[in-house]
Amino acid sequence: MKTLEKFLEELASQDVKLWVEDERLRCNAPEGVLTSEIRIQLSARKQEIITFLQQANLKREFNENLIKPIERNGNPPPLSYAQQRLWFIEKMALSSNAYNMPLTLHLVGQLDYAALQKSLNQIIARHETLRTTFSEINGTPVQIIQPPFELELPRKDLSGLTPSEATTKLQQLLQQENELSFNLEVDPPIRAQLFQLGTTEHILQITLHHIASDGWSLTVLPKELSAIYTATLADQSSPLPPLPIQYADFAVWQKNYLQGETLSSQLNYWKQKLLDLPQLQLPTDHPRPAVETFNGAGIPINISAALTSKIQQLTQKQGATLFMTLLAAFKVLLYRYSGQEGIAVGSPIANRNYSEIEGLIGFFVNSLVMYTDLGGEPSFQEVLNRVRQTALEAYAHQDLPFEKLVEELQPERSLSQNPLFKVAFAVQQGEAMSPSFSLPNLELELGLEQWMGDRMTVRMDMELHLWQEGEEIKGFCAYNRDLFEAETIQRVLLHYQNLLSALVETPEQPISQLPLMKEAEIDQILVEWNNTKTDYPTDKCIHQLFEEQVEKTPDAIAVVFEEQKLTYFELNCKANQLAHHLQTLGVKPETLVGICVERSVEMVVGVLSILKAGAAYVPLDPNYPTSRLNYMVEDAQLPIILTQEKWQHHLPQTTNQVICLEADIPNTATSENLKVSITSEHQAYMMYTSGSTGLPKGVNIRHQGVVRLVKNTNYINFTEEDIFLQLAPISFDAATLEIWGSLLNGGTLVVMPPHQPSLEEIGAAIRENQVTTLWLSAGLFQLMVEEQLESLKPVKQLLAGGDILSVTHVQKVVEKLPGCKLINGYGPTENTTFTCCFPVKGDSNIEKSVPIGRPISNTQVYILDANLQPVPIGVPGELHIGGDGIAT
Repeated sequence: MKTLEKFLEELASQDVKLWVEDERLRCNAPEGVLTSEIRIQLSARKQEIITFLQQANLKREFNENLIKPIERNGNPPPLSYAQQRLWFIEKMALSSNAYNMPLTLHLVGQLDYAALQKSLNQIIARHETLRTTFSEINGTPVQIIQPPFELELPRKDLSGLTPSEATTKLQQLLQQENELSFNLEVDPPIRAQLFQLGTTEHILQITLHHIASDGWSLTVLPKELSAIYTATLADQSSPLPPLPIQYADFAVWQKNYLQGETLSSQLNYWKQKLLDLPQLQLPTDHPRPAVETFNGAGIPINISAALTSKIQQLTQKQGATLFMTLLAAFKVLLYRYSGQEGIAVGSPIANRNYSEIEGLIGFFVNSLVMYTDLGGEPSFQEVLNRVRQTALEAYAHQDLPFEKLVEELQPERSLSQNPLFKVAFAVQQGEAMSPSFSLPNLELELGLEQWMGDRMTVRMDMELHLWQEGEEIKGFCAYNRDLFEAETIQRVLLHYQNLLSALVETPEQPISQLPLMKEAEIDQILVEWNNTKTDYPTDKCIHQLFEEQVEKTPDAIAVVFEEQKLTYFELNCKANQLAHHLQTLGVKPETLVGICVERSVEMVVGVLSILKAGAAYVPLDPNYPTSRLNYMVEDAQLPIILTQEKWQHHLPQTTNQVICLEADIPNTATSENLKVSITSEHQAYMMYTSGSTGLPKGVNIRHQGVVRLVKNTNYINFTEEDIFLQLAPISFDAATLEIWGSLLNGGTLVVMPPHQPSLEEIGAAIRENQVTTLWLSAGLFQLMVEEQLESLKPVKQLLAGGDILSVTHVQKVVEKLPGCKLINGYGPTENTTFTCCFPVKGDSNIEKSVPIGRPISNTQVYILDANLQPVPIGVPGELHIGGDGIAT
């Protein structure tokens, strides 16, 4: 066993304060330092420690009585570092009521109003900080300590209302009080009011400003109220001993203490620890406001006794504290939600390490930045070790005020968020949540959840507050309502509990593999939301479905190009003639045939004829550089290329056979439908994309992929009345939707002239042809909305995509074109044009961005992490796609 001196030295190094008071050993330690092992040793060696301290008179060595009362010479005392920050915030009018601290007491029994008011005023007289206003002298903020005054305690009688009415009215009045700001230059930082619900039931609400109080203060005040109220009822003087110092004494001491070696030692640690600190980037439901808001709400969390027991067992086994284990788990959750390895969380610490300030009401609490690197695929055991080390180091350097740290580090400041950290975590001591005090003839409760509602002030994006109550861990998550929806925070808390349940069973498992979701949630994401199966002709090829449409509507107009029109019957005949000719040239199933044409009737005839011959077409954009075309022709090993005369010499001079569609189609060829032995699994086309290597990459798309895109699908309604505008180059997969969406459903395909059309020409084509279904790239969509909005009025179904859509322009279409269904279409070429679609409606929440929506029919979409495990809703991951549209 360690010697007593060694044991006490180790405690002192961790800022543990020990002293003897009334023959009892007293202890004050930073949150989380007193592990179960230390507590056992303190208990076992208690008498030995008491004797040692008494004999050696080490009280002063353990940091007792270092803070002395200052001389009151008429000069206003300075503000503490923490007060300086709040004064600055108030002066900038950035917070209004954000730093109000309500203390609400439910009193049941015989209440003596006069004794209550007298007791409150004695507390105000006892604590200077409760009668301090603030001012500036020559630009320096100072405390102006006012003489004792009589605090008004207005009474509001709600006893005449029904219970339901009283609850509603009380919620309203409490909320109004919480939203009422202080004028710190004039108002004392305390207010109080009393609500009467019945002859023996009252609500006492005390509101303090944070500049004069903290969480610890909210336990000091009720205890003193209990003692003084009890004495007042007995017509006795206050039993409380005089305060050794006042808050102003602490403020002066702090400024003098944090100098020289003490300051540099603290600063050097934090500068090294927080160098290039990354900002946590949690996914939010709403865009971050330009100026930080404090509109909060809270969601409760309750960790069962069984799980709490396992957490405690793991904590003890790892030599940690409950705070450390719960914080480590929370950091793992943030790591999984953000995808970042460096996680910084703010944690409040009481900062009352000197006995003189334990009984003071005032702003002492400090914020410690708990930064941990979770890189390297650690297990939870390893993360807990890292968090434990971080916490112990932070406790040893806790004297540096957060405000001084921000001043020295000078992080990039923003009016929209807190510096250094945006998420806070706290494990309160049981006494702080349920302090032991009482009032004569009264039953007393803290907290008024049933009356307060779910709204509160929050100073962070998210704050998780936990405490142990009996055999369970309870708490709540406060969050900024301007950033998050309640459903999101509910999921966060559910995943936190799931994570805790998993890590207590397998703490040696890598944190990236610990499950966040239960089976039901996984099933919802993987199965329920991907249940997109619909009946469509899975066994039919593109040309077969076209031929069926010809039988159905032979005289309907299939293609319009400038002054030229072809019926379905005429288009079928022309395509059959060319297909028969291609067969005589050796084209057969699985042959790749190039087609290098502009927008024209020949383009439509060409691709259809290639499919009818059983082959697959390879679009070649005639506007591509010759070198790119050469690469594509050679890479695909094309034996035949269909083109137009003007582009014949633009093609590579190889042995490939080039057919000019205007001249080389023999009129003598039969126009009967061909019989070829292919299935829907055969390739329909190969389309070149840019490729990840910089070289074009051929993507092979099956007939079934195209049929799944345009038949009996859920994102658009294809009918024989549709008029499509064919605008996309044939080398882009949007042309797949335009051509086959129209021709396989009996619509009319209006082909734009081959040149680059102006916005006016596109608008004119839409108006003159009464186009009902239109695809626009994101850039063109924006321009058309800006310049040709009126021309879009005939359009009933407008699909746009290929890039991020402008929210402003989307909202304009929704507002100005109520008869138009706007759809954001997303999907890589490798999944046949569209994977997901989002129909934008008037009530769609698109303030930040336009979603890509849900998978279209017969398509599956999975968002997975680096380990190919599904991520929860709202958590970033990589998009993985499956279904009938996947390229071969």
